Amino acid sequence: MRFSTAGESHGPALTVIVEGCPAGLQLEPAHVDEHLFRRQKGFGRGARQYIESDRVAILSGVRFGETLGSPITLQITNKDHKNWKEVMNLAATESEPERAVHLPRPGHADLAGALKYDRRDARDILERASARETAAKVAAGAVALRLLRELDINIASCVTALGPVESPPPPSPEAFACLDPDMPMFDEEATLRAREAVKEAGRNGDTLGGRIVVRAFGVPAGLGSHVQWDRRIDGRLAQHFMAIPSVKAVAVGDGVAVSSLPGSRAQDAIYYSQERGFFRETNRAGGVEGGITNGEPLTISAYLKPLSTLMRPLPSVDLATKAPGNAQKERSDVCAVPAAAVIGESVMALCLAEFVREKFGSDSMKELVRNYMGYKKQLEDY
Repeated sequence: MRFSTAGESHGPALTVIVEGCPAGLQLEPAHVDEHLFRRQKGFGRGARQYIESDRVAILSGVRFGETLGSPITLQITNKDHKNWKEVMNLAATESEPERAVHLPRPGHADLAGALKYDRRDARDILERASARETAAKVAAGAVALRLLRELDINIASCVTALGPVESPPPPSPEAFACLDPDMPMFDEEATLRAREAVKEAGRNGDTLGGRIVVRAFGVPAGLGSHVQWDRRIDGRLAQHFMAIPSVKAVAVGDGVAVSSLPGSRAQDAIYYSQERGFFRETNRAGGVEGGITNGEPLTISAYLKPLSTLMRPLPSVDLATKAPGNAQKERSDVCAVPAAAVIGESVMALCLAEFVREKFGSDSMKELVRNYMGYKKQLEDY
């Protein structure tokens, strides 16, 4: 389940190619569009979400509503491109492009990218570094989510911190399903305070970060491996989550909290019953031990810094003249943490789909389900 995205924030479209999806998976545009719609929701989003109404076009890899086993090409048109045609023109120009960016934003890829790629206009960097790219990632994730649902593996997400406001994660899959998509926090009082915090930040020309929790239910024991560093599922999950724009830290289970506990209070004791098989009463490990899933819900927390585009910009330096100035202002959100939760579901699905394919390698959904059910029976008979 490899995927590769292409496209700029204000270019004509975003495109993603997904490889490795078995043949025979039911897939229609509506299965992708529902997740694109959720990604655009969230209290604190900016004006761009009112311009775009993201819809996917499936260009390859699907026929009569089923995947073919060949690469799947998904495309999302950028409606705002019509307002940026001159700025994003493909043709060569001798004059400086419109809306050139010479004052890089602290915290963004602007300066580091301009230095790396030897660009004098940071727009050459920021257009691709923009979180708009995550729409393509969510489209790819929608394919993985469809595959996992065929195996009764379901993924849900929530916001557990927004700025200074904290909220516990929901206690059950059913509670996750009841969250408000605009502010998916479990505690109602915290939800109200979080909304006020976003409003205040907006009035001050500032932004807010936070923390999301993404949880996968129904994941069997045995995905991943301890034998090599790059086969550990927690390592690859961390890479997937760290590749989400603004994510600066990732924890598996209670990874941060257990670092200060004695071992006797940090581990999850093992029990057994005829009805449940092996089980735990706690899940501090987040469903992973030794780089391998252990059958408990897979749980990842991701920590997002506040967005780097500020309406009251921080000091910067002009790329051309080296003169001091205030950083470029680009249209942006006050807070994108609720949207990041949806993106987190997609990247977890993509990572899990990789490991499912590795363990139950198959060319068709019938083969995949047959292999998977055989393995589940093996676990039950252990």
